[in-house]
Amino acid sequence: MEKTEVKRMSQREGASLLGISERHYRRLLKRYREKGIEGLISKKRGKPSNRRCPEKVKQKTLELLKGKYKDFGPTFASQKLEKEEQIKLSRETLRLWMIEEGLWKGKKQKPIKLHQSRIRRSQEGELIQVDGSPHDWFEGRRKPCSLLGYIDDATSKVMHLKFVESETTAAYLETMKEYLKIYGRPESLYTDRLSVFRVNTDKEGYKGKGLTQVGRALKELGIELVCANSPQAKGRIERLFNTLQDRLVKEMRLKKLRTLEEGNEYLKEYIKEHNAHFSVPAQNKENKHKPLLKEHNLEEILCYKSERTLSKNLEVSYEGRILQISQEKPSRAMRRAKVTVIETLEGEIKIEYQGKNLEYKELYVKDSQGRVLNRKSLLGGTIPKKGMVA
Repeated sequence: MEKTEVKRMSQREGASLLGISERHYRRLLKRYREKGIEGLISKKRGKPSNRRCPEKVKQKTLELLKGKYKDFGPTFASQKLEKEEQIKLSRETLRLWMIEEGLWKGKKQKPIKLHQSRIRRSQEGELIQVDGSPHDWFEGRRKPCSLLGYIDDATSKVMHLKFVESETTAAYLETMKEYLKIYGRPESLYTDRLSVFRVNTDKEGYKGKGLTQVGRALKELGIELVCANSPQAKGRIERLFNTLQDRLVKEMRLKKLRTLEEGNEYLKEYIKEHNAHFSVPAQNKENKHKPLLKEHNLEEILCYKSERTLSKNLEVSYEGRILQISQEKPSRAMRRAKVTVIETLEGEIKIEYQGKNLEYKELYVKDSQGRVLNRKSLLGGTIPKKGMVA
């Protein structure tokens, strides 16, 4: 403005430097001549914006945030308000309103820790991250439970979710069966070092070796099992559970779900909505899932298998029971022979010897006090089934 006044710069050059039109430059120059530098201050300073949201809409929104959408975050709240209440507001507007009302606090900066990202796998089914999250998912409407999740590394697509009472071998085998029936066999699973997946005994030279029931089942199916060294290494599913503990919990609250059955039924609908928001396309559209083969009998693979030695009386001990082989013509070769005891997820027990199933009858024995079982269901000491000898 000063250079224009002393004829050292034209109005066109001044407008170009400020990035405004010549007409607006002349308007500012006139105010500068009348009031000096103060004349350049915007007259809208300190006044409400002409594009501000109506006060009625703000008050209605705050009432909803204090009531129906209590403890919703700004992003999720803006989406639900637009979908359910037809109130379209940006998440930043909501965030500012919520901070003013004390409904939201800005997150403090955390100390910097480097967990550098790795490149996503290129194809769906190449790597599936698996984990469980114990949490009060139903917010006191029932006792806390666990949610088992399967997420694809290439697409961030939630493949499968299921509520279970706890993270047990049986729960993982059951959800794996459901997954395989829907998608087929993934190339590999990425898990933590939970004892369900990995042998964690402190015995020298044995830690990390050997197979758990889940590890053995995956090996029979030709699926590679990879265990992560840290939670950050499988950050995709860790972030998924953070999102679910925010969004899924609130969705179930709005629908007033109270049981595992109701929750699992709703998960089918929620997965579609979640993937529409958060999944991304894979770099390579080819799917790496492989179909199940004829020899893949899921009932006999996704089960409990343990090796036992027959006694000289052709009996084996299994989970507090004595299983006695029924043979019309007993063979000496079977004495001290190795057999495989197979227990399905439904509790049916089979004894396999050289690829054939042996007939047997169950003899119950008194439980040892404090005996540790390798699964959730208590097998010993139950009421004898029909056809069994107590």
